[in-house]
Amino acid sequence: QVQLVESGGGLVQAGDSLRLSCVASGRSINNNAMGWFRQAPGKEREFLATISGLEKSTRYASSVQGRFIISRDDNLNTLYLQMNSLQPDDSAVYYCAVRNSYYFSNSDQKYDYWGQGTQVTVSS
Repeated sequence: QVQLVESGGGLVQAGDSLRLSCVASGRSINNNAMGWFRQAPGKEREFLATISGLEKSTRYASSVQGRFIISRDDNLNTLYLQMNSLQPDDSAVYYCAVRNSYYFSNSDQKYDYWGQGTQVTVSS
């Protein structure tokens, strides 16, 4: 089993930056693909970014490409999401997730473990 805990959310103004962290425990996730998703009230969960388990390749949703950066520190069993130029539309609960696979995916159905989420609110 893998437990995930996100942190780093908060209330910011439009144009600000935030860095989210997701610490995994239970076992090493060095070779697991990981991802970030978000869900705003009344909307479906949305893919943001993913990173593979071996080559550490990345993929982004078009809505965040160029503004968000996903990274990982396998020594710390931690996943990050650097979010820049935040806008009110970025307000949501942000979740990290882990796959039991090396290969990244933009589908939330492919992920096996989820954190409880961290709230990000961007004011205009």
